[in-house]
Amino acid sequence: MLLIRCPYCEEERPETEFRHAGEAHIARPADWSTVTDADFEAFFFLRANPKGVAYERWRHIHGCARFFNAARDTVSDKFIVTYKAGEKKPVVGSGK
Repeated sequence: MLLIRCPYCEEERPETEFRHAGEAHIARPADWSTVTDADFEAFFFLRANPKGVAYERWRHIHGCARFFNAARDTVSDKFIVTYKAGEKKPVVGSGK
């Protein structure tokens, strides 16, 4: 079983306590009224799917219920680092 470290609870817990919440560090448009159809589509539907390091949002649903971010290697499925929401994205491995 995969263990994931919650940066708020500060302990590793089984993956069944967590839910994936998509790609991390996605900037919302400041003014939706000026967004083109293509930009709207890109914001909601187009996501990176890298081979290697991916930055993701997770939620500890059966614990503190808070969202946090993680850098995970998509090849080995191992978590490199987890960090609190709002913290700066760490540069690790081949991540962008």
